[in-house]
Amino acid sequence: MSKERLMKILLSPVVSEKSAMAADSANQFGFKVVTDATKPEIAAAVELMFDVKVAQVRTVNVKGKQKRFGAVMGKRNNWKKAYVRLQEGHDIDFAGGA
Repeated sequence: MSKERLMKILLSPVVSEKSAMAADSANQFGFKVVTDATKPEIAAAVELMFDVKVAQVRTVNVKGKQKRFGAVMGKRNNWKKAYVRLQEGHDIDFAGGA
């Protein structure tokens, strides 16, 4: 796995009530990732970007919703979500407060 590829794996953190509860209770964090990413790539990307140790990765393929755009029916893109569990003693601070 090249460092360049790993830098492109993570697209954004998933900020929702469910991901906040997972972060508090199980030390898990949600990320939106590229659709062709594998679990070892996701783990390596999180370890590279945040300098933490990953214990487990679970992935979910999210289907795009059917939406109406005026008179035309359309579909949003499918995307992939990854829930990453960190090892004990490791944490990710998205707020970055001083």
